[in-house]
Amino acid sequence: MMGRKLAVVFGGAGFIGRHLVPRLARDGYECRIVTRNPEAVRPLSTQGRLGQVVPWTADLRSDAALARAVREARLVVNLIGILAERRRGDFQRLQGELPGRIGAAARQEGVAHLVQVSAIGADPGSDSAYARSKAAGEAAVRAAFPQATILRPSIVFGPEDHFFNRFAAMARWLPALPVIRGGTRFQPVHVGDVAEAILRTAEGGAFAGRTFELGGPRVATFRELMGYVLEVTGRSRRLLPVPEGLARLQARLGEHLPGAPLTRDQLALLRHDNVVSPEADGFAALGLRPVAMEAVVPGYLAPYRPDGGRERSSTS
Repeated sequence: MMGRKLAVVFGGAGFIGRHLVPRLARDGYECRIVTRNPEAVRPLSTQGRLGQVVPWTADLRSDAALARAVREARLVVNLIGILAERRRGDFQRLQGELPGRIGAAARQEGVAHLVQVSAIGADPGSDSAYARSKAAGEAAVRAAFPQATILRPSIVFGPEDHFFNRFAAMARWLPALPVIRGGTRFQPVHVGDVAEAILRTAEGGAFAGRTFELGGPRVATFRELMGYVLEVTGRSRRLLPVPEGLARLQARLGEHLPGAPLTRDQLALLRHDNVVSPEADGFAALGLRPVAMEAVVPGYLAPYRPDGGRERSSTS
């Protein structure tokens, strides 16, 4: 079993997975992508030789199915995470309990190493169910697979992100960008750097059993990030602070609508900075240097400019 270089990636068809899987394939791994939607893996199947990247469907409620999914794997990576619940209890099921069950399956099947992707702000005492479930997932995976590596990124950006793209799209048609708790600080990290961190820790070694917090070179407040979106998209818009009471009302009402732009739990998250802790290991401990958002974001936000990015393309 140890002679086979098989990586099993839970949630590998998602944002981070689409950047991680090609790197794993280039590094010689066979990639088994555990996903609810096998069609989403099709674009990744071209990353490598024929049959090197394959989808795998599994009932995540079944421990036996999890064991079958990780059988013969050298490496398991868990990328499964959600920002909002579709059903009550999803945070606990998917982020609090599932990592431990994946860890138990990996231990049972003799997997060499496990990487769990969590999030900065994971805290069992948080007033956010999201952050509490992330902390519970870390504790569960540690209990089941003590040598797992845990990675905690800040907001992850890249061409398909749901952060900069979302606000750039809003700036197209809104006369002002709403700013909720604008003083909260973030440390955006490039999706490619998160993928490289996973790859760097994939074989365990000196990184086994450790936790790393991943943030980019720049710390910025939410208000500053909204100003940056307007700057790179060439939009002249006001930044409109949203009063606390109105934000709470919007979050409460929005939870009854599909695809709510803001939930009460996300509002609770915005009470806390999302930056690398001074005492935490980070990219430097992994021997990596993260890319600045200024080097990447303007390129993929160019289509949101009034000229559709044509002027930028003609002068580049």
